[in-house]
Amino acid sequence: MAAREAGAPIPGYLLLVEHEAVVTISRRAGAADHLLATPELLARQAVSVVDTDRGGDITYHGPGQLVAYPVLDLNVLNLGLHDYMRLLEQAVIDTCAAYGVLTHRDASATGVWVRSGVHGMDAKIAAMGVRVRRWVSLHGLALNVTTNLDHFGLIVPCGLAGRPVTSLKQQLGDGCPTFGDVKATLAGALKRRLAEAFETASEKRARAV
Repeated sequence: MAAREAGAPIPGYLLLVEHEAVVTISRRAGAADHLLATPELLARQAVSVVDTDRGGDITYHGPGQLVAYPVLDLNVLNLGLHDYMRLLEQAVIDTCAAYGVLTHRDASATGVWVRSGVHGMDAKIAAMGVRVRRWVSLHGLALNVTTNLDHFGLIVPCGLAGRPVTSLKQQLGDGCPTFGDVKATLAGALKRRLAEAFETASEKRARAV
């Protein structure tokens, strides 16, 4: 926002991180009810709980999970919230495809999914949860690479009862790429998609002059 107010807006920044084990609960009504674990169980497994102002419901972050925080001026990129969410999903789809894991969107549930035979339900490999303030994006996405999937049993992930969770490690076994490799691949996918959006937005502004 500072760059925008200074008259020199920029697309933004991308932060890629890996968290300690933590459950985050949004302000959505009923989200806290999706925490299944007792305080004692959380303490034994060294999982903390924090409130968050992002969208979505409840989720888990932990070692082996790649979390991306794009801080972007959506006005500069000419992206509405729906288009921005689809861009994030597509970057994850591109990343997984680079390692031979075919993924897709689910029209009824935000995120990225893998076709699964587990109870006939597709499994979520990446969750999305964003917030937009004055059209600057906050929060972002979480892609399971080598995440401890047992920790998702502490919650109802994203408030979606009965929907399994998966990871690149579960899909690829010993062929799973390193965390660093996935980090570089996701960063590249996000940069390409954002560069395309910026170019399209710039061309649109040029035509409007």
